[in-house]
Amino acid sequence: MNSPVIEVKSLWKTYGSTEAVKGIDLRVGSGEVFALLGPNGAGKSTTVEILEGHRTRDSGEVSVLGHDPARAEQRLRERIGIVLQRSGVEPYLTVEESVEMFRNYYPSPSPLDEVLEVTGLTELRRTRVRNLSGGQQRRLDVAIGLAGNPDLLFLDEPTTGFDPAARRNAWDMIRNLKALGKTVFLTTHYLDEAEQLSDRVAIIVRGEIARAGTTSEMTALGGTHISFRLARGGESLPPPFAGTLQPDGRYQLRSSAVTDDLHGLTTWARHMNCELIDLRVARRSLEDIYLELVGRESGAEA
Repeated sequence: MNSPVIEVKSLWKTYGSTEAVKGIDLRVGSGEVFALLGPNGAGKSTTVEILEGHRTRDSGEVSVLGHDPARAEQRLRERIGIVLQRSGVEPYLTVEESVEMFRNYYPSPSPLDEVLEVTGLTELRRTRVRNLSGGQQRRLDVAIGLAGNPDLLFLDEPTTGFDPAARRNAWDMIRNLKALGKTVFLTTHYLDEAEQLSDRVAIIVRGEIARAGTTSEMTALGGTHISFRLARGGESLPPPFAGTLQPDGRYQLRSSAVTDDLHGLTTWARHMNCELIDLRVARRSLEDIYLELVGRESGAEA
């Protein structure tokens, strides 16, 4: 990994008798899109608030851009951008007036035209905030977060409530941020979003990091699924497929030796003159991994 923008070691936070964060470690490299995933109540929001400097920790080491956020140093504040689920913006201002107002708070702000371009708001620069769609308002929230030319951007649930087209536009915007060299710390409940955008992911469950790594590493750990239906009974299916019948009538195997298992299955089918219907071979998705971890370790809903 390149030099860390965020480094967390043994972070603990309790509320009374409730342990919200239990000794977690995190590293986020420069220029990465990093996603922290977890169900409600898992410690995700507490962790992010500690990183942003809005909540104190009980113990552990936290470094954000080389500073301890608990000290709330002005130098750190000027280098991070925070995009909440909803920013309070004056509805009668135009888009460019809104961004310009926030730019004036910083000593070295981002160029206005660059902010509008990267967030896809150039053609809307003279539109009043009250006339923006939900997706356009969300892009304005990000533009305001970029006003101070931050090195690190915290992005909270960027596409909640978006239609598919608006989500794709938001994804393109986040990719633009990465192209500019920004580090993005993303929280989202959309697992496909995290899989599409993130260089690395951590899943937090009950205050602990249940799994972390690149999306390809995490899905590879889950193995590959081979699934199919049979034209007739599969009582004599060979190992390891015997006993893999699911309630929906499909046979499904998590395989770590796909080529060998497929060879054995197709050889059996030819020998038995039995047709394999709707044969599928697919690597498990990040959502599959997430649901397995959340269900196994917390019993919480996604």
